[in-house]
Amino acid sequence: MNSLDDTIGFNTAKTARKITRILSNHLKESQLTAEQWGVLKRLTEQDHVTQKQLALRSDKDQPTLTKILDLLEKNGFINRQLNPNDRRSFLIVITEQGRKLVDDRFNEVELLFQKIVNHIPKEDLETFQHVLGQIQKNIDLLHDLPHNK
Repeated sequence: MNSLDDTIGFNTAKTARKITRILSNHLKESQLTAEQWGVLKRLTEQDHVTQKQLALRSDKDQPTLTKILDLLEKNGFINRQLNPNDRRSFLIVITEQGRKLVDDRFNEVELLFQKIVNHIPKEDLETFQHVLGQIQKNIDLLHDLPHNK
């Protein structure tokens, strides 16, 4: 019996794991994982953000993001600076080394994703993006529901 859990849930998770694995494999020589790459890319779009802001932008929970930031900082790709508006928090700043890494690897990662979507018509990819967006909105709505079934 086919269930939505199998056809949607399992296949979506399986695809996400495969993308993460292949991306991490391509980034290995740069000492980056796919998760770290995603965070660095968000920082190239906007840095000097709090860890909380970055967690929202990169869709990571705080403990996971802390571990990622620790490794990125250890490798010289980011710095944490005291937040002048709130002494209890830090601003996350991408270093020149981190920015150069993203610039150097950006085209390679784009080419990888072009290969991932090879032979898929543009219209199908647009539909796919639309459907993913709607699924994400539905999930966000479910988070707002009380759990009293």
